[in-house]
Amino acid sequence: MSIEQDAYTNLAARHNLGESKRYRQILQMLMTPAQAQLVVQLPATPEELSQKTKTPLAQVNKDLEELFLRGVIIPRNFQTREGYRFCRSTEQLHDATQTMTRFDKATEAKYFALWDEFCNKEWYPEVAKTYATREIPLERIVPAYKAIEKIPGIQPYDDVRELIRLADPISVVPCPCRRHAQQCNKPMDVCLQLGRGGEYAIMRGSGKKISYTEAIKVMDEVEDGGEVHIWPNVATGAPRFMCNCCDDCCIAWVPLKQNNIPHEKRAAKSRFEAINDQSKCDGCQVCVDRCMFDAIEIVKVPGSKKMKAQVDPEKCWGCGLCVIKCEPNALSMKLVRPPQHIPGAVPA
Repeated sequence: MSIEQDAYTNLAARHNLGESKRYRQILQMLMTPAQAQLVVQLPATPEELSQKTKTPLAQVNKDLEELFLRGVIIPRNFQTREGYRFCRSTEQLHDATQTMTRFDKATEAKYFALWDEFCNKEWYPEVAKTYATREIPLERIVPAYKAIEKIPGIQPYDDVRELIRLADPISVVPCPCRRHAQQCNKPMDVCLQLGRGGEYAIMRGSGKKISYTEAIKVMDEVEDGGEVHIWPNVATGAPRFMCNCCDDCCIAWVPLKQNNIPHEKRAAKSRFEAINDQSKCDGCQVCVDRCMFDAIEIVKVPGSKKMKAQVDPEKCWGCGLCVIKCEPNALSMKLVRPPQHIPGAVPA
């Protein structure tokens, strides 16, 4: 094994993937052998890296900047670029490098295809195993705000508008999952990076800085498009992201789907539940198509010539996506869980 291969293997091993040929190929696409040698030495100052690797300081700084922009390394200080480190996890590398690859179109297509193969062949089975062991989900569903805005008792942590109101800055980035999986036609530029996460995306150029009003427009697009809001399962704190997911592409939902792992291992339900007034329902089935959780079916109703929608409360995760597209206004949301349903602190 060459010195260059040792560097790639070393970095892959930090993510417990030292034996993965596909993951090494991903790393090889992201950095040259010389750049990999720099990353192995981190954390270190540019001057220390120059001395250790016998590389001119100007070249070291150029390589570090390129690796930062590509998403391979992350500095402690985004402005000064001090305190570089290699991505902490496979998930972080996945998200950072696919929001902006800095590849030409042909190379980018190969890169996405390699990630997709790695995910489905190697990573997703392990992700599913990890989720299966969780006692408390680390994330939760936040309902579509248009589905709950008229309900009394809504708390700030129930309302997507309130969750992102105090975030500064806010940036929107392309969904990294959807970019490589390409299994649906849902909106692409819909992932929000908030606070320090937003600052990171803006400084890299992988995200566009947007105002609060623009962020709400993104949420409108997300809800209309049928994507589910995902937020850390905590009532307090300052999260750095809001994912808007589908189960066709998402690196968290797809492993569950592929391995028959219950939804509750990924995310807790919202405090709400969809209910259907069958006297108003016209059986159009739009709600069935929009439900990611298979909680709605069309059934025969005694005394009616039409089939009607029926919600299974056990399967309903309270996302509200069915409600906002119900033209006869038969579907609505009901508050069914107390505030204590949401932990006050991040679960260990």
